[in-house]
Amino acid sequence: MKKQAFNPYLPSWEYIPDGEPYVFGDRVYVYGSHDYFNGYVFCMGDYVCWSAPVDDLGNWRYEGVIYPKTADPLNPEGKMCLYAPDVTVGPDGRYYLYYVLDKVSVVSVAVCDTPAGKYEFYGYVHYEDGTRLGEKEGDEPQFDPGVLTEGDVTYLYTGACGKGDKSRTGAMATVLGADMLTIREAPVFVAPGCEYGAGTGFEGHEFFEASSIRKVGDTYYFVYSSILMHELCYATSKNPTRDFVYGGVIVSNCDLHIDTYKPADMPTAYGANNHGSIVQIGEDWYIFYHRHTNNTWYSRQGCAEKLQIMPDGSIPQVKITSCGLNGGPLEGKGEYPAYLACNLFTDTPSVYVGEGNFPRVMQDGRDGDEEVGYIANITDSTTIGFKYFDCHDIREISIWTRGYADGTFEVKTAWDGEVLATLEVQYTNVWEKYTAPVTIPDGIQALYLTYRGNGNAALRSFELS
Repeated sequence: MKKQAFNPYLPSWEYIPDGEPYVFGDRVYVYGSHDYFNGYVFCMGDYVCWSAPVDDLGNWRYEGVIYPKTADPLNPEGKMCLYAPDVTVGPDGRYYLYYVLDKVSVVSVAVCDTPAGKYEFYGYVHYEDGTRLGEKEGDEPQFDPGVLTEGDVTYLYTGACGKGDKSRTGAMATVLGADMLTIREAPVFVAPGCEYGAGTGFEGHEFFEASSIRKVGDTYYFVYSSILMHELCYATSKNPTRDFVYGGVIVSNCDLHIDTYKPADMPTAYGANNHGSIVQIGEDWYIFYHRHTNNTWYSRQGCAEKLQIMPDGSIPQVKITSCGLNGGPLEGKGEYPAYLACNLFTDTPSVYVGEGNFPRVMQDGRDGDEEVGYIANITDSTTIGFKYFDCHDIREISIWTRGYADGTFEVKTAWDGEVLATLEVQYTNVWEKYTAPVTIPDGIQALYLTYRGNGNAALRSFELS
């Protein structure tokens, strides 16, 4: 039996943001940076890899540490963090891992004979005279490499552009030779930062960071995080180093701009920076991105959503869901953990995580403890949403809660919809089960739970029966 696939797609105790997905053979591999639960900065861990069969996207396997941060000669004591990486297959058939450490602006490269083996340090991207990219006079700092190899040429995309910094121009493309290190063509700018966006067509969605590159047919898709941070946008061109045209938003990790189930300007999750890319798995295309947990920027988890590439090459923005890689809705029966919530908000709207005392996905224990996640800090008006379920003949709902709370959870199929049932909860320091009769219409439905009352609750799971 295949497992159902959820968002986040990895176990709830794993924090792998900045996901770059690739299909190698009959498996999809995800490369990313490595946050910690309750981490105090981004990317505190070594690079690890996870993979899944292309025909069983709920069955992820831990491949282990593929590259420790101490492997870079610039970082023997591990005092610098490994920021978001990317992987490409070189002309020799080996796998090349590109990355930037957090305190130096040069691009490091490691290599391995297999997709998820032990990568070994290989060298730094450099000009023909040996000067490292990022250190030549006039170079802009290197950040977040994205790579694509065609024949004996590799295209390297880098950069980061913040508001108010006119020293950062935009996203850069650099052409490398067959050795995967030596620059064949110096950097050129392919997408503008916000200080140089006027008149470009990128206005309001200029390049911020998170360069990623894919080729679909004869078209290059440059995927990046915009100056708004919470969204992944794309630009397209027939040439890998010029003429990129802004295409639109693929996904927002707070679901901004989506207007099908809510107003377009209403955030329904706590967003922040974003990083990911598109990949074809079988016949379907997906966008990989990340969400934020624990009311912090520093404990991010990988998610994915199915997308459509239209006949004209455009990609409509996708909604964030709980069932991204499942290929369809989840079964409308059984118990589901609360950490699968794709919507989480209160009556006080916030686009960005950490700006208030908000509800949050978290876990017990420390990072690495295989403790199932749950939602904590649930206060009056907290709404928790799950999308979607294929519902048939549902007559009862149960929830497991704990905490010092005295109120009710309202059950709805829309965040502002009719209340179909209420579950009264009481003060308790252990997980308690509460059950109520409910009639949920047959068909594909969302499920929303809204808390009304006093105190502070936690939600572990719910069950439909």
